[in-house]
Amino acid sequence: MADILVVMREATFIVLTALAAGPTHGYGIIREVNELSGGRLTLRTSTLYAALDRLTDEGLIAVDREEAVAGRLRRYYRLTETGSAALTTAAAQQQRIAASALQRLRGSGLGLASA
Repeated sequence: MADILVVMREATFIVLTALAAGPTHGYGIIREVNELSGGRLTLRTSTLYAALDRLTDEGLIAVDREEAVAGRLRRYYRLTETGSAALTTAAAQQQRIAASALQRLRGSGLGLASA
């Protein structure tokens, strides 16, 4: 089977990565995304829930459960098998591209900039 490049937006990649550890509610996802991105990516609540709706419609995530906390409904999301497969493919592709970039930089004679 040919290796097809899956183009996944960074925010999608990081949200799926946050959910790879297990079911999490919206605020937990926002915290995880911020941490995983080193503070570069901060999702607003409205942006997150629009993304969660889209990812649910695409079958990449699903609602795991809902519970009432302090009179408010807290919805937990989980990665689906389809989402896990998409994240695995995207992570492997990024890893291959990063390895190639580092190899080319080493061979360029320009040296490696510290990351």
